[in-house]
Amino acid sequence: MSEEDSWWIDANVLLRFLTGDPPELARRASGILEEAERAGAPLRVHSVIVAELVWVLQSFYGYSKGEISGALIPLLEHPALKVEGARTVIRTLEIMASSNVDFADALLAKTARSHGEGVASFDRDFRKLDVEWREPG
Repeated sequence: MSEEDSWWIDANVLLRFLTGDPPELARRASGILEEAERAGAPLRVHSVIVAELVWVLQSFYGYSKGEISGALIPLLEHPALKVEGARTVIRTLEIMASSNVDFADALLAKTARSHGEGVASFDRDFRKLDVEWREPG
């Protein structure tokens, strides 16, 4: 891996690194992050990967929203990673934890608000968020 290289990282690698489960894959995941950091070629992370991480940590590992936010924010700030829309993604994790809403809803609300737009949804959790919301019908 060199500084000119650009690689996207999948949720399964980040999950192994974060959870240490299983140990062999966690070791390999740690290795690629170390390699990327040494090369000065951060691995890219898309927001959909963060959404997958949230879902797996909540549904499979039983993490609370606060625990997820507490685990993912430091991970996403790792020097070997470059998160697309990092400020938005990190703020979304904070909103998810503080407002007790789904990551996808918090991200949609944050994105809509940044464009000066609202959200149409049947999900009443949008009332908890700082965004104009309307229920269809």
